[in-house]
Amino acid sequence: MSDLKNLAQDSKAWPFAEARQLLKRLRGCAPDKGYVLFETGYGPSGLPHIGTFGEVARTTMVRHAFAQLSDIPTRLFVFSDDMDGLRKVPDNIPEQEMVAAHLGKPLTAIPDPFGTHESFGQHNNARLQAFLDDFGFDYEFKSSTIAYKAGEFDETLLSVLRNYEKVINVILPTLGEERRKTYSPFLPICPKTGLVLQVPVIERNEEAGTIVYEEEGTRTEVQVTGGHCKLQWKADWAMRWRALDVDYEMSGKDLIDSVKLSGAVTRLLGGTPPAGFTYELFLDKNGEKISKSRGNGLSMEEWLKYAPPESLSQFMYQKPTQAKRLFFDVIPKNVDDYLSHLSKYPEQDQKAQLANPAWHIHNGQPPVEDAHLSYNILLNLAGVCNSEDKDVLWHFISRYRPDATRENAPTLDRLTSYAVEYFRDFVKPHKKYRAPTDMERAALEDLANSLSALPPGATAEDVQTAVYAVGTSHEFDDLKSWFKALYETLLGQSTGPRMGSFIILYGIEETQILIDRVLKGEDLGAN
Repeated sequence: MSDLKNLAQDSKAWPFAEARQLLKRLRGCAPDKGYVLFETGYGPSGLPHIGTFGEVARTTMVRHAFAQLSDIPTRLFVFSDDMDGLRKVPDNIPEQEMVAAHLGKPLTAIPDPFGTHESFGQHNNARLQAFLDDFGFDYEFKSSTIAYKAGEFDETLLSVLRNYEKVINVILPTLGEERRKTYSPFLPICPKTGLVLQVPVIERNEEAGTIVYEEEGTRTEVQVTGGHCKLQWKADWAMRWRALDVDYEMSGKDLIDSVKLSGAVTRLLGGTPPAGFTYELFLDKNGEKISKSRGNGLSMEEWLKYAPPESLSQFMYQKPTQAKRLFFDVIPKNVDDYLSHLSKYPEQDQKAQLANPAWHIHNGQPPVEDAHLSYNILLNLAGVCNSEDKDVLWHFISRYRPDATRENAPTLDRLTSYAVEYFRDFVKPHKKYRAPTDMERAALEDLANSLSALPPGATAEDVQTAVYAVGTSHEFDDLKSWFKALYETLLGQSTGPRMGSFIILYGIEETQILIDRVLKGEDLGAN
């Protein structure tokens, strides 16, 4: 057994813990189909959001961890429930009246309001695939519509028909009284209107593979196979697990009961439910669950406007069993957390590397490049310069790190672009400078003098020591109050960077000028 495999057996990183459980479940042997199937599900009733990406990213991390433990081949299906009937028009799409006229039809039968594809479902599927492709995910896309119509599920659908009473006896106790009266796991696609119908089934013909339903006094017989019917989603999930023989699928905390129910149906159909992992939900800025139809929280495109894609994977990796706010203000921390893990990676031993998020984000091969500066430092530099021009940031960067150029430090160059975007949209509109108190004025004057007394070539540590010395020599409640005063008077914000590093980056002389302007009562926000 290789050293890597030995270390993976003991790694406490959650993807390895999941992979070990899956391998134990398989008893170390390949399934009859010859590979281990990982699956993620996606409901394209709204535009793809970060939660969808997160499920694929996390599943990929488990899949890659599994590959370190076993030579059994693996596949990943990203499955789109695009045959579902649209129940509500999403708030964040155009042509809402047009889409409203097609409510109840499968998503792949509704015209694309964006005008780029044949259907709304295909448009959303394409957006998701494009995003996953940009990240380099290794996956196979599966469309519910195509699978149903191609007969891929026919055998299992007939099994549902044969076990009809057993299936509904599992599901009915979970429904309300009114819903129980009309429930059927089969949803016929109306031959006339194309609507996905929720109607009672009044007859079943197992030999012919058909059901009969009645609507407005008219009896209609339809095949359950070939895309003429689809299943209610909980039965549908179970049917898919059975038909595809899915080995692993994670899901959100809100689906715990559904996982249990679908697992029971899977067993009725002669299958084994997949292993799984329950992750906590993402919350918006108000602490509410994010929703595709409401469009609250963040879109994938929005995150990538302000930060590198690896930071999004960092967000997904960290503490998946804890609920996390998913809004713009979490971006800077996740960028810097990623950069910190990446910088530590080359110096770590192999055991520590396997526990490093960078290993999981980059499939075991993190890039080697010095980021040079943190994202927060760049945001603060943009803030004190009050500039939306990355050339201005590079002017200061080049002096601070003369070895760094746009060509040999592409990560840093990307970060400056992201920082400028984030500063313009989220920092600048909220900057609020205040005048220093008398005590703070005295401390600022003292700081300016202390900076003048520093020797040529002073380091960030030298400056930090001087800043600390000034803070402790004045009557602040604590050093936190001193730094808060610096941030609010010099930067126009309540939090900020490590001052020693920032002053060296911005320049000692420039910082003295900045302090002088504050002491003169100039409006720094008017730059």
